[in-house]
Amino acid sequence: MDQKIISLAAEKTAEKLQEFLQCLKDDELTSLLQKHAVKGKSPGALLKGIFKGSPCSEEAGALRRLKVYKYCIQLVESGDLHREIASEITGLLMLEAHSLPGSSLVELANGFVDVVREGSLVNGKSLELLPIILTALATKKENLAYGKGELNGEEYKKQLINTLCSSRWDQQFVIQLTSMFRDVPLSIEELEFVVEKVLRLLSRLDLQEIPPLVYQLLLLSSKGSRTKVLEGIIAFFSQLDKSHSEEQSGDDLLDLVTVPSGELRHVEGTIILHIVFAIKLDRDLGRELMKHLKAGQQGDDNKTICPFSIALLLSVARIQRFEEQIFDLLKTSILKSFRDLQLLHSSRFLQNLVPQKSCVSTMILEVVKNSVHSWDHVTQGLVELGFILMDSYGPKKILGGKTTETSLVPSKTPSQQACKLGANILLETFKIHEMIRKEIVEQVLNRVVSKTSSPISHFLDLLSNIIIYAPLVLQSCSSKVTEAFDYLSFLPLHTVQGLLKAVQPLLKVSMSMRDSLILVLRKAMFANQLDARKSAVAGFLLLLKNFKVLGSLSSSQCSQSIGATQVHVDVHSRYNSVANEAFCLEILDSLRRCLGQQADVRLMLYEGFYDVLRRNSQLANSVMNTLLTQLKQYYEPKHDLLPPLKLEACILAQGDQIFLQEPLAHLLCCIQHCLAWYRNKVMPLEEEEEEEEEGFQQDLEDMLESITNRMIKSELEDFELDKSADFSQTTSVGIKNNIYALLVMGVCEVLIEYNFNIGNFSKNKFEEILSLFKCYSRLTDILKEKAGKGKSTMANKTVRSFLSMKFVSTLLVALFRDSSQSHEESLSVLRSSNEFMRYAVNVALQKVQQLEETGQVDGPDGQNLDRIFQNLCEITRVLLWRYTSIPTAVEESGKKEKGKTISLLCLEGLQRIFHTVQQLLPSKIHQFLRALDITDEDEGGEDVNITQRATFQIRQFQRSLVNLLSSQDDDFNGKEALLLVTVLSSLSKLLDPSSPQLIQMLSWTVKMCKENSLEDASFCKGLMNLLFSLHVLCKSPVSLLRDLSQDIHGQLGDLDQDIEVEKPNHFAMVNPRTAAPTVCLQVLSQAEKVLEEVDWLITKLKGHLGHETLSEEASQEVSLNQALEKAAILQLGTLLTAFHELVQTALPSGSCVDSLLRNLSKIYTILTALVKYARVLRETKPIPNLIFAIEQYEKFLIHLSKKSKVNLMQYMKLSTSRDFRINGDILDTALQEQETDEENESVADQTVASEQRKDSQEPAKKKRKKK
Repeated sequence: MDQKIISLAAEKTAEKLQEFLQCLKDDELTSLLQKHAVKGKSPGALLKGIFKGSPCSEEAGALRRLKVYKYCIQLVESGDLHREIASEITGLLMLEAHSLPGSSLVELANGFVDVVREGSLVNGKSLELLPIILTALATKKENLAYGKGELNGEEYKKQLINTLCSSRWDQQFVIQLTSMFRDVPLSIEELEFVVEKVLRLLSRLDLQEIPPLVYQLLLLSSKGSRTKVLEGIIAFFSQLDKSHSEEQSGDDLLDLVTVPSGELRHVEGTIILHIVFAIKLDRDLGRELMKHLKAGQQGDDNKTICPFSIALLLSVARIQRFEEQIFDLLKTSILKSFRDLQLLHSSRFLQNLVPQKSCVSTMILEVVKNSVHSWDHVTQGLVELGFILMDSYGPKKILGGKTTETSLVPSKTPSQQACKLGANILLETFKIHEMIRKEIVEQVLNRVVSKTSSPISHFLDLLSNIIIYAPLVLQSCSSKVTEAFDYLSFLPLHTVQGLLKAVQPLLKVSMSMRDSLILVLRKAMFANQLDARKSAVAGFLLLLKNFKVLGSLSSSQCSQSIGATQVHVDVHSRYNSVANEAFCLEILDSLRRCLGQQADVRLMLYEGFYDVLRRNSQLANSVMNTLLTQLKQYYEPKHDLLPPLKLEACILAQGDQIFLQEPLAHLLCCIQHCLAWYRNKVMPLEEEEEEEEEGFQQDLEDMLESITNRMIKSELEDFELDKSADFSQTTSVGIKNNIYALLVMGVCEVLIEYNFNIGNFSKNKFEEILSLFKCYSRLTDILKEKAGKGKSTMANKTVRSFLSMKFVSTLLVALFRDSSQSHEESLSVLRSSNEFMRYAVNVALQKVQQLEETGQVDGPDGQNLDRIFQNLCEITRVLLWRYTSIPTAVEESGKKEKGKTISLLCLEGLQRIFHTVQQLLPSKIHQFLRALDITDEDEGGEDVNITQRATFQIRQFQRSLVNLLSSQDDDFNGKEALLLVTVLSSLSKLLDPSSPQLIQMLSWTVKMCKENSLEDASFCKGLMNLLFSLHVLCKSPVSLLRDLSQDIHGQLGDLDQDIEVEKPNHFAMVNPRTAAPTVCLQVLSQAEKVLEEVDWLITKLKGHLGHETLSEEASQEVSLNQALEKAAILQLGTLLTAFHELVQTALPSGSCVDSLLRNLSKIYTILTALVKYARVLRETKPIPNLIFAIEQYEKFLIHLSKKSKVNLMQYMKLSTSRDFRINGDILDTALQEQETDEENESVADQTVASEQRKDSQEPAKKKRKKK
């Protein structure tokens, strides 16, 4: 039978074939097809014959075709056929589909929809036919039955797609169904409907099924809806990451984690590759991605920026045309995120309104962590981003050579945080990815070597952290490090020191690297440039400190934090201590030659020898003998000759110019510190070898004793220094005398410390100390007097003290806190000199200031923050006790002396210390406050938190301020009051913003402002700053600004002099002397900050406009927006009241008026933005579109009524709404124009013009009534 059909089909005419097929029953035809297909025979010829004998022009033929189609679809779907047979059948059905009548196409399409809806698909192979059927159906123009009505082919196709997308899809056929839609011609609306359906199904699929589905979605996006596809994919993985993180963070739910982390990251990586590949093929997809993420940046970043989208961006950045845009977008997002966080942290008002979201920096570091799962396509982007952030936001050099930021201060500004993030990205990427390590190190070293004019401390810190993490791994980069050594002679000194300190662990494990460095340093030692020689000294000293000699003391006292790492590296070291000794002695021999070079080079040696001894005690003999030999060149051996030092040998004359050749005071300082260390650390362990080692020690001690005695006997004339001497900076004699004076002063200070340390509270020694101080003091007075007469900077510049910080703390304790009876007689000698005690406190202030500015201090342990912190605690305890025990008023009532009182100096020191500890040592604040609480030393006070400890200190200073303000003394000490307020401001930053202690302090500050009417502008400004800083941590300050504005208006009067203004007197601090400019500028400055917050809120509201939210989030979004809108309006309303008062105030011309006008301009700009994006306008925006659609419908309905002669408008009410407004005045004018004659047209035109001018004029000003 099948052969007959095939043979009849071969004939030219199909009449016999048609007759034969009509004789066959449906069952016979289907069984014939089944027999052919199941046995593996090719059914192509048979199907072609059936189709040829079943023309669609005849009803029977069309029905036969339909039945064959239905059966073939079932056969293909059954899975009983070979793949080739099924593909052949499907192909033939596709070819003939367009010839089917519309009704057959509808029936076939409905069959597919029913199968999908019922979930009865077996293998989905038949779905390949559905796109052809839908495409053919769309071309049918005739009306087809649909329910009780009719639709054309295109409309029917739309309904079928609607039904299909509304049905439940079997999970295993989601990918095939999505792929099927690629071949269906879809309108924009239909495509969006399909995309939304597929995106909803993502969450229902297994993780491994998501990549192929996303791939099909991306192919589908070539038709359109690119933004929706990308947005849906990003939103899905953002939510998936969030859920996964929550699961992992719950300790109790660890066993219930639904998705393994590694599997999820591999899936995400695959999908990112799919998207990148799609963007390479479809540039528009990349543009839509950028447009979507940029739009999200304007509103809520967290809706678009997530770890997945960041990883996607970094992968797309490998495409050159998108690289610059992507990194600009990421930079902007990072900086915006940090700025937003800074704004939120500084305002309780915003914290209460806006929920805390995760920071972009956290997300990026999450990407770094996730990249371990074979995300090689992300790694390069991470490295580039890290360097871009460090290059863009690193410290900058400003005028005067100072840098804007230092690595010592914790990152606080958005730029600092962005730079720190860049360093963290590179460090973490270095740890995870071995392949990228060499590139990171090379790029860091390139920047260190090339950026000689820019600060590179952040790159040096990164290099140090990298080397600490993996010193052995970095041996593979040894050639690059060695190459960097070649540039040492040309780099700034601080760069050389930082670089050598960073690579020090490498020198322990690489002999070739160490040898290369030594060669470079030896060459630099004899370079023409001074900086090169100083760099050589710095390098050699570093080597001496870190290569231990056999028998040296433990390095537990090391001052550098790198010590712990060195211990770890030593395990792998191939060098022994014996070899190190020869190496170190060789270096020392090289350094001795430096003692004949310039003063700066010698100075570096003197400052470094102490640390060398502490690290390498076995070098003590060589170092001390070197120092002894150097001192003998300037020491007068005859004990009866004065002065004891040859100052003329310390200077160098070159023509008319005089230079310091030998920093003698630094040499003596180095000797006395090294002696003290040797006496305390080495001598107890070397009692048996005392005869060998005693030589240099005894010689040095005898020389220092002789110098002390003769310095006391010497007069200033012996040094050719007296009041009549020339100290000008313009003559060679004056320069020489200045150098002499500074040398003598330095020597006196060194001897003061030396004799105090060896004196053991001897009265004679303390008398000698006082004599030395008198010499020092006389020279200080002379220099100040001479400098004050000229224009020299010496008048304002304080000479840096040679006293060590440890000695300063010891001396202050002895002077103010030592109550031992055995010390009383000797200490009374020093205590009898008020000048000496003031000097001791002044030096303490100088040390704290140096620590604040540079992060270190001069002298031993000057870079050891732990030791510095211990000394700082001791100094603070003394200053605090001295200030609280002897108030300034009590001290001033005694003898009057020039300069600041000791109490005032103590207070100034406390103010600097509190600020410095918060800036440099934030992690030690609790320990610092505990150290100040003397009553807590013996008790267990670990449970007392920072807020409670800070409150205790705050109350002390509050009492001091109240006592100062309540004193009846006419001579009010405004400087002390301002210092007290500054101290209170510093301490208030330690309070927890949610604690009752902060509320109490705010209440106290408000009370102070209300009750005190002092006219001191500086004190008023400080108190107002404290008031505002506390207020913003509790609530919005707008009501406070309103009250202060009313007070300012009341105190300064109205612009209209005839109007008498009522004085509300909210705050007594606002008086005629302080109202302007002090309080006024403070109010306007704070108002500007409030306006910035409101502007930020409105920008956030504007960002929410363009984003559709999911249904479950819609109500939450609406309530949040309503809260933001209400808050913004209330803020602006209250601020307007404040500005209304200030605008009418008779402010003095100048800064107050300028600031007020600037604020007014800003508030009107913000009001414009608020009105432009107000909710009322937003909600009425769709109304014009609706009206237009209704009117179009009515228009065509009227036309249809006229043609059909049927009143279709019988139950319709014509709409009267319009999407525009009619101006009644203009309409009346137009009607009048039509009625008038042509002669009157010109008159009518003038009338209209005059009316328009009136409309554009400002409203008349209202006069204010007298009260």
